Amino acid sequence: MIPNRRAFLASGVGLSLGAALPPSTHADEKPAPKTRANRIGVSTYSFWQFKHKELQDLDKCIDLAGEMGFDGVEILHRQMTDESNATLQKIKKRAFLNGLDLMGFSTHQGFLFADKAERQKNIDHTIKCIELAYNLGIPTLRVNTGTWKTSKDFDELMKNKGIEPIPKGITEEDGFKWATEGLTACLKTAEKCGVLLGLENHWGLGRTPEGVLRCVKDVNSPWLQVTLDTGNFFDDPYDKLEMLAPKAVLVQAKTYYGGGLWYSVDLDYPRIAKMLRKHNYNGYISLEFEGKDDPLKGIPKSLEVLRKAFAA
Repeated sequence: MIPNRRAFLASGVGLSLGAALPPSTHADEKPAPKTRANRIGVSTYSFWQFKHKELQDLDKCIDLAGEMGFDGVEILHRQMTDESNATLQKIKKRAFLNGLDLMGFSTHQGFLFADKAERQKNIDHTIKCIELAYNLGIPTLRVNTGTWKTSKDFDELMKNKGIEPIPKGITEEDGFKWATEGLTACLKTAEKCGVLLGLENHWGLGRTPEGVLRCVKDVNSPWLQVTLDTGNFFDDPYDKLEMLAPKAVLVQAKTYYGGGLWYSVDLDYPRIAKMLRKHNYNGYISLEFEGKDDPLKGIPKSLEVLRKAFAA
């Protein structure tokens, strides 16, 4: 005879079994978050680096990314030579046939201009890029605050670790106001298109984590978060990266095989991966290869490093 439930519990056996059950089986407790490997993508910039003309073509970059075993591709807008819808759809098809996600769109804009017309020009450019991302099916767009334009060139800016003087007659507070207004003007299109804007720690007001977070806080929209670049903090990067991690929607991971084109940062990727897991970052890691080695050699080596570091 099978005992009824009341008799079974009264016997004490049921209570003993219940007490032995692990806490995770209780209905009122949430299961622990699952840890899984981050997918690894590559920026088309990693191939081109603004200098390898034979690797500028986006089709070639996408094919190489597929052959090398990446999961996705981040497109650098400056590599696009044709923005027609027909070309955008061909890019989308090529990525799909290579088994790749188009997962990021890296763009350039700046809002640190006293000239309102110049700021509007950059707003218009950013809105156009959001629409391009939408037509490509890309879910996130890298944005910048811009720089003060007081360095002679990018080489000088990097020599000075991204620090440059503010033009006379302008204050840093002016810059935050302009950047906030410029980014806010792009939000309506971002929300309509479903494209997350990620403000990168990338010179100008974005040179420090505090600057990035202030802009994000001042804009105060779920459609502006952070693109975290592992290589853009020169000294003691880990605490600074962790400040941005809770807001990150894309992580750009730099490597420097052959020495850096402008500089090198000694990055401990297992440590970075552990930190990102602590903040429940499950998104893409996008390789930005910035070494002097041949990209066709340095990129596969970088993929191996990132696969190992960001494995579950």
